[in-house]
Amino acid sequence: MKEREHYGLGTAISMIIGISIGSGIFFKADEILIATGGSVWLGILVFVIGALCVIFGSITLSQLAGRSSMRGGVVSYYEEFVSSKAANAFGWFQLYVYFPTITAVVSWVSGIYTISLFGLESSLELQTILGLMYMTFFFAMNYFSYKSGGRFQNISTVVKMIPLIGIGLLGIFWNQNAPALPEGIALVERSNVGWAWLGALAPVAFSFDGWIVSTTITQEVRNHRRTMPLALTIGPLVVLGVYLAFFLGLIAIVGVEFILSAGDQAIGQAGQSILGIYGERILTSFVLISILGVVNGISLGYIRLPHTLAMKNMMPMSGRIKNLDEEKGLSPFAALTAYGLSVFWLVMHYITQRWDILAGGDISEIAIVFSYVLYIVLYIKVIQLKKEKRITSVFLGYVAPVLGTIGSLVILLGGWFSNPFYMPIFIGFSALVCVLGYLYGTKHAQPLINEG
Repeated sequence: MKEREHYGLGTAISMIIGISIGSGIFFKADEILIATGGSVWLGILVFVIGALCVIFGSITLSQLAGRSSMRGGVVSYYEEFVSSKAANAFGWFQLYVYFPTITAVVSWVSGIYTISLFGLESSLELQTILGLMYMTFFFAMNYFSYKSGGRFQNISTVVKMIPLIGIGLLGIFWNQNAPALPEGIALVERSNVGWAWLGALAPVAFSFDGWIVSTTITQEVRNHRRTMPLALTIGPLVVLGVYLAFFLGLIAIVGVEFILSAGDQAIGQAGQSILGIYGERILTSFVLISILGVVNGISLGYIRLPHTLAMKNMMPMSGRIKNLDEEKGLSPFAALTAYGLSVFWLVMHYITQRWDILAGGDISEIAIVFSYVLYIVLYIKVIQLKKEKRITSVFLGYVAPVLGTIGSLVILLGGWFSNPFYMPIFIGFSALVCVLGYLYGTKHAQPLINEG
């Protein structure tokens, strides 16, 4: 069945920007500063490193996106350019670990900001329940109305840029003293952290992550061979500019010590400093819409993944999951599978947070770090395409994939620094999922006929 081309360049770019920007930058800024000991310059450095990893990675993968004629994004790149068994391994990681962990964490964060907006008594249980409600709503909306999902993505992308760019611009001209710390919060001063600043790369990777999700709708983008490479190049560049402006603007308005000491409260304080007594709620409203845009964008891409794998017989119950609702162009069982896995990981996230298993981190950071390791295989394939003269540009065929590979290894190192005890365990778990997917693919997977 020929894919319906619903989306244009604007939606593809807004999907990248909308998922990347919207959650991490709002609740990871304090983690980045803590990891760098309050050093603004090191904070800028890790943002730039994270951006370069994404930019060179996305430019590299755009060479595969432009040449791919299958649906499924990175899974299809693995199948088309590596092997069907390797695609099965990566597909299982995305299906069972990557997408659902990110969906769970971002949904939970939306619950946190909802509580803050309405002044409710905060608890991990309430945060999780609200996150489940948002998750359920957006999965349902993107299944029953692709137009609503696309429109909300575009609207939320525009809305989230207002506070980010606004704080960035105001920070340039801000000359007021930093606010006093809230009562009951102890002052945390800057410190020399040595090489531990590399641990900031894990939250930075989370802040930039999301660009890869856009590849899942490649076959539903008009003129995708030209559009997707453009989107995958422009999107991360916009994200870098916005992040640096916001990061420096927030520091100018509330100060490094306030961010180190008060953590996530810095956003609300910035709103109050700018707009007065109601500023905190106004800014929190923008932040909440931004984060909901992330939940929407992830669910928009995730509900398509089980069907992609089922069409290639890459997962159990493929016969049922591959059946499409012709009117919607989506599989109801694929949507239910994605939703069920997201709920499972939301429960797991609750458990890790309740007993502080990840020492301040979360399950999504580990999945994101491991995903960059898996991208290296595709970067190497682009180099091979250059050697075969299927790619003529030296920059696109050699420079970008080599720098993307270096960036992936740097992020892996940063993730190890951020949580040296649990990171190896969870990376081992992710690797096990890939091995199981590979073995399943050896017995069951069938190559998908070219859909172009």
